[in-house]
Amino acid sequence: MNNSNRRVFMLQVAAGSTVLLAANAQAQPAMVNEKDPTAVSLGYVADATKTDAKKYPKYAAGQKCGNCQLYTGKAGDAGGPCGIFPGKAVAANGWCSAYVKKA
Repeated sequence: MNNSNRRVFMLQVAAGSTVLLAANAQAQPAMVNEKDPTAVSLGYVADATKTDAKKYPKYAAGQKCGNCQLYTGKAGDAGGPCGIFPGKAVAANGWCSAYVKKA
């Protein structure tokens, strides 16, 4: 293999890797913005400890998206998909008024 072929091969590998990384990054859903209309209506916060307990009396310490039935992310991940926000991810430490304790 001469230097020219080796150089072309390395460039192709680098370009292919970049495309794969970009595709993987796009495959992961965007995080829900707390100012999203649905998030506002449900009182979603990315940090459950910042939940307004007076406005949402259903909230109790220890409740968070990571231990909710609607959360489908993997245990230990910082965030994951939620049935309430299709196509978007929520913070595992977040909370909203649709919270249902995981069985």
